[in-house]
Order: sequence, then structure tokens, then C-alpha cells
Amino acid sequence: MKTAAVHSRIQPEIKEKAERILHRLGLSPTEAIRMFYTQIALKNGLPFDVVIPNEETIKALEDSKAGKNLEKFDSVEELFES
Repeated sequence: MKTAAVHSRIQPEIKEKAERILHRLGLSPTEAIRMFYTQIALKNGLPFDVVIPNEETIKALEDSKAGKNLEKFDSVEELFES
């Protein structure tokens, strides 16, 4: 089977974090890229939605990162009741 090379540049921190996760999943970076490309080919596009978040979502993400406006629950039931 013939193969072709894919070359890309990525920030070292993102690469390291992603590769730690892939290792935990038992995947090599090459396997993960092969899976990604296979899904693109099968779905005739990206295998996930790519959207620009609305203002409410952006604010929620920013608050979450800053630890602001968070609710804490002692159980899943309490979460759903809220």
C-alpha cells in the first residue's frame, strides 16, 4: 500500500497535550491523523460541526475559565433539579 506524508506546524504546547491524551487512548499521532482523514473522506467534510459561538456562549466560556458565575452541586439529581 502506498502512503503519502502530511506535514504541519502546531504550537508545541498543543502538540504535547494532544499526544498525552492520544497515548492514554492507546493511539499514536499517526493513527489519530489517519482516523481524522478517514472520517473527513467518509463524511465528505469535517467530522464535527465548526461554528462561531454566539455572545452568550463566549461569555459562559470566559466566565468558566475565570471561575466566575459557577454553580456547584452535590449530586447529579441536584443538578437536574436546578
